[in-house]
Amino acid sequence: MRLLTSCCITAAVGCCAFAAVACETPSMVAIPDGTTSTKDQLLAAQVQVKSYMAAMQQYLSCVDDEMAAKGDDATAVYKKLMIDRHNTAVSEMESVAGAFNDQVKAFKAASQPGGAAPAKK
Repeated sequence: MRLLTSCCITAAVGCCAFAAVACETPSMVAIPDGTTSTKDQLLAAQVQVKSYMAAMQQYLSCVDDEMAAKGDDATAVYKKLMIDRHNTAVSEMESVAGAFNDQVKAFKAASQPGGAAPAKK
């Protein structure tokens, strides 16, 4: 009986883990250094960032759809996992957007006459 119970628990955890990885996180983008990049490099990075953001929106939809599909049958562990995946993705998106914007500002500052970025207060 113990063996049967252990097998059932293992199978349930395995199914839950499999469902949780069905949505694949998009690859991270590389953001060039704004102080040394060309305008063309930053524009190319902008295209990559936009593509990454669109892929992350699809990932978030997938996570939300998986959570909705489980509905009331979802365990507390599964719900926490899915919420954590959602929140981590949103935080990553915010970080990528912030990093890109910082490099655009650095590029603009380096492009000004004198070439030095203004000191932060």
